[in-house]
Amino acid sequence: MPHSCAALDCTKRCTVQTRSLGITFHRFPKEAGMKKRWVKALRRKGFSPSTASRLCSEHFNKEDFDRTGQTVRLRDGVVPSVFSFSTPPKKRRAAKTTKTSSIKQESKAKESLPPAHKPEPQPAPDLDHSYALPPSLGDLKAKLIEALERVENLEREMRNAKDRERRAKNALQVLLDDLKEKNLVNEELKQKLEL
Repeated sequence: MPHSCAALDCTKRCTVQTRSLGITFHRFPKEAGMKKRWVKALRRKGFSPSTASRLCSEHFNKEDFDRTGQTVRLRDGVVPSVFSFSTPPKKRRAAKTTKTSSIKQESKAKESLPPAHKPEPQPAPDLDHSYALPPSLGDLKAKLIEALERVENLEREMRNAKDRERRAKNALQVLLDDLKEKNLVNEELKQKLEL
C-alpha cells in the first residue's frame, strides 16, 4: 500500500505519478529530539508518528536534500519547513439590519447582477456505452487508484524478476568459469554452449 504524506492538508501519496514528478517520501527521524522537532513543525494536535509515517519532499527546501548518490536523502539535522497552513476564517459580526434595509439590499444586488444564463441541458448518457466509465466521480477515482496500485505491484514484480534473472546468470557464469578452470568442458559441450 502506498505511503501518504503526514502533513496536514497534504494529499501526496507515494505512487508512480508522484515518483515521476520527482517527489520523494522520507521517514521521521529515529532520534527523539529530531522527531519532536519534526512533529512540532507539522502543527498537528495529538499527532504521534508511527514507523510507517512519512513526509513528502514538498515540505523541505531544495538545499535540504543530498542528491549525490543513487537515492535522494535528507541532510542531517534538517527540519521540514514548507507548509501551507490554512488559517480559519475570522468571524465577522453580522450588521444589524431592519426589514426595509434588507429588502433594499436585495433589490440592489439583483440590479447589479448580469442577466442569468440558462444552463445548457446536459446530454443524456448513452446507455449502450455506460460500461466505459463508472457513473460517479468517486467510483472513477477509486478505479484510478486501484489501477495505479496495480501498476506499482507489476513494476515491483518486474524488478524482482529481473533481479532473479541477473542472479541466475551470475551463478551460471561462476559455474562455467569453474568448469573451464578445471578443464571439465569438452569440445561437444563447448559447441553447445557456444563458448
